[in-house]
Amino acid sequence: MPYKTRYVEKQIESALETSGTVVVVGPKFCGKTTTCKLFAKSSYILDSKQKIELVQSSPESILIGDTPRLIDEWQHVPDLWNCARSEIDRREDKFGQFIFTGSATPEDKDDIYHSGSGRIVKIEMRPMSLYESLDSSGKVALLDLFDAPDDKIFVTNEDYRLQDTAFFICRGGWPLSIVDDREKALRITKNYYSTLFEFENNRNKKFRNKKKNTFQMVLRSYARNISTEARRKTMIDDVSEHEGKKMDPDTFDEYTDALRDLYIINDIEAWNPNFRSKTSIISTPTRHFVDTSIAAGVLNITPNDLMFDPATFGLFFEDFAVKELSIYVSNVGGEIRHFRDGNGLECDSVIHLEDGRYGLVEIKLGGETLISEGIKTLSVLTNKIKDNKQQPPAFRMILTAAGNAYTTREGIHVVPINVLR
Repeated sequence: MPYKTRYVEKQIESALETSGTVVVVGPKFCGKTTTCKLFAKSSYILDSKQKIELVQSSPESILIGDTPRLIDEWQHVPDLWNCARSEIDRREDKFGQFIFTGSATPEDKDDIYHSGSGRIVKIEMRPMSLYESLDSSGKVALLDLFDAPDDKIFVTNEDYRLQDTAFFICRGGWPLSIVDDREKALRITKNYYSTLFEFENNRNKKFRNKKKNTFQMVLRSYARNISTEARRKTMIDDVSEHEGKKMDPDTFDEYTDALRDLYIINDIEAWNPNFRSKTSIISTPTRHFVDTSIAAGVLNITPNDLMFDPATFGLFFEDFAVKELSIYVSNVGGEIRHFRDGNGLECDSVIHLEDGRYGLVEIKLGGETLISEGIKTLSVLTNKIKDNKQQPPAFRMILTAAGNAYTTREGIHVVPINVLR
């Protein structure tokens, strides 16, 4: 299977020029090792119990080799970072010495990352976007919308159907599942989900002592509340209602913390503009997954199921769109936020760049009615921002699941997911 270029490559290349160790984190099977091997001149993979035990006895020994040296799944031996830090201090060349990859956060992460000040750069790698998997034409660039927001766009997209988006949601962005045979692709993704909670070689008690069925119960609750601002209590009650089992709040917190450390769930924080009005801003994070296919897997949802359930399709598409946007802004230091106030005014995604510019994005399946709703929401929020004499958005966009790309008379860009990059 030919390698497909990833957005994260530019971040890794830049980090190696200014840091001794680059730590690339992300969920299992998102392609971390394959991508990092492009930059490594030697490597060691901690992929067996025997190797892990060997390295634990002498962690500094596996740091010897041509640099950059790649250590894969380094979190199995957290002391490797302390050894790498000492080795960087000792060497004349301080930059580009090591690349560490891992699909889980080390148990003693606070001590490790604190001690890495000035020597470590952490980069999060996600599953593939549609542009990376060559399923998006990329005719509309997100950064161009920031740089030239007044330019009108029009792209015909007649060969792309809503069913295609339903498929991409369930397939996910796992490199191994990017194959032409769609049925095979879905089976590969299903196999990925079935191995999500196998920790037989993991010495970290945070994962090793966890029950697979409890992980699945918590994930099912997350999936049932996907793209919403469901509170912790709401999701705990959801477990009791749907799973028939009472869950202790501490247990729920313990498992959600583990899911974050495994880079499976990825909540989006709220955007809190400094409005002068007394309207409260809802600060609850929006519940999201690192890849929507995990939510589909845990609920056994197929592309056909989404096509016959527009409400669920809309929530899953919002999660999918947030993942895509997060990848596209990652190389320019962007971040995604969500906005909703006490009066119900909501914006699905607020994209911030490091230079202070931001864009407002409504996420809709498509169709005249939903697009009109998105135009109204963006117009009301823009006027509220104007009334508060705050910096206006650089652009406004409605991100759809299918259809043509065009600019409305209000200056709002309507962009289908498969033409964005």
